[in-house]
Amino acid sequence: MEMSIQEHNERKAKSYKMLLWFGMMSVVMIFAGLTSAFVISKSRPDWISDLAVPKAFMISTVVLLISSVTFHLAKLSIKKDDRSKTTLFLTATLGLALAFVWLQFSGFNELFNNGLVPTGPDSTITVAFLYAFVIVHVVHLVGGIFALLIIIYNHFKQKYNSTQTLGIELGAMFWHFLDFLWLYLFLFFYFYK
Repeated sequence: MEMSIQEHNERKAKSYKMLLWFGMMSVVMIFAGLTSAFVISKSRPDWISDLAVPKAFMISTVVLLISSVTFHLAKLSIKKDDRSKTTLFLTATLGLALAFVWLQFSGFNELFNNGLVPTGPDSTITVAFLYAFVIVHVVHLVGGIFALLIIIYNHFKQKYNSTQTLGIELGAMFWHFLDFLWLYLFLFFYFYK
């Protein structure tokens, strides 16, 4: 008994989504390990209990939340076959993503200018962890940006429409995950003293 094209596409979508879930869970494990190590390190003598999160990190949090909305709107637009709005929202998401990365490095610059460095004789465990958390997240976000670029390329090649949205759906899932992850990290650093 042969499988229909629709059944084949549904199985393919389920497989890809399952692989993405496994990948995202492995990222969660990385950050769970870093978070645990951070909590355990609170007893160290070089712990800074009044570390202020850079203002650039606060702004970048808002930027990333907005980018999650624009990615979602791109997904809704392609499901309505509105290619121009899909293009607008995908490129807006890319612009916001690049702004987020720039703001992360602005945050590093703010820390560095305040003498808060991740290594060397003047470093502290708290600052080293802050840099580690942000760098590991930015690396994953760069992966998300590459995925977004591929999605934009495929969109311009007209590979997506109201019946074929898998690439945009997978990209949006990963993007929302990275957004949630950053929000968790930001709130963790902001409130955990």
